[in-house]
Amino acid sequence: MHFSNLDFSATQILWTLTFAALLVLLVVLMGRDRAKRFPWFTASIAMMGLMELTEQLLLTRLPRITGLEIYWVLSNLNAAIGLLVLVELARQSFRGARKLGWIIGTLVVLAGGAAALVLWGPWPAWVTLTAQSQFATIRLMQFVADKGMLLSGVLTIELGLLVTLLARRFGAGWRSHAQRIMVGLSTAALAQLALRGTVQAIGKHSVIHTQSEYEKLLGLRDKLINADKVVYLCVLLWWIACLWIDEPAEPGDTSAVDGDQLPESGDEATNALETGGATS
Repeated sequence: MHFSNLDFSATQILWTLTFAALLVLLVVLMGRDRAKRFPWFTASIAMMGLMELTEQLLLTRLPRITGLEIYWVLSNLNAAIGLLVLVELARQSFRGARKLGWIIGTLVVLAGGAAALVLWGPWPAWVTLTAQSQFATIRLMQFVADKGMLLSGVLTIELGLLVTLLARRFGAGWRSHAQRIMVGLSTAALAQLALRGTVQAIGKHSVIHTQSEYEKLLGLRDKLINADKVVYLCVLLWWIACLWIDEPAEPGDTSAVDGDQLPESGDEATNALETGGATS
């Protein structure tokens, strides 16, 4: 059997591994009963799988305008679900926090996200955003998705720092699923923001004189994108391993004790203690 005709690029290999990891993670979330506790995180993984499948198999077979509309609608939906995931994980991680702490933490995190939206990236003119044309609608969807992903990324990193530093005081220790999901999200967000900043810096400061220089720049961009995909693949593998393992029982948690073994009255408890003392 010869494999000389099989020519798989790095992008195709990464797509295959990432899609397979997303499916395995969904199986773990459903099979290990994690989806009930993290419904929005499960929805976000399903949405990522749908986007990967759509981008790879559907967009190349549709007219360009239709494909772009579908892709940016899914991207906006994915950004909205990402924000709901952050709310879900914040509630899981800081369930023991007081109301004042919630208010202060929320304001600090939102202030950082708002600053990133204002200062990072260009804002098109209002006339461009409100133009009545099909291409203008696509540009508007692209702009909203881009800003939504930027906001989600910045908020994810901020919340990740808060969870890592403070969540243990409120019942979400290092081995908790909420904190480990948050670590993975923060890692992926850092990689994506680093990719965004690097590509913008290269595009801003690069001076292209020849076709070979342009192709070299495109090759560098593709390598950076693949590096970001490798980071996300590693995050998926981290989630699969962490969510497969059960969380340690919290102090004072008696749910692991079989209720049938508990004495029903004070006399029975005394008899059980006396019996245990006699047999020891």
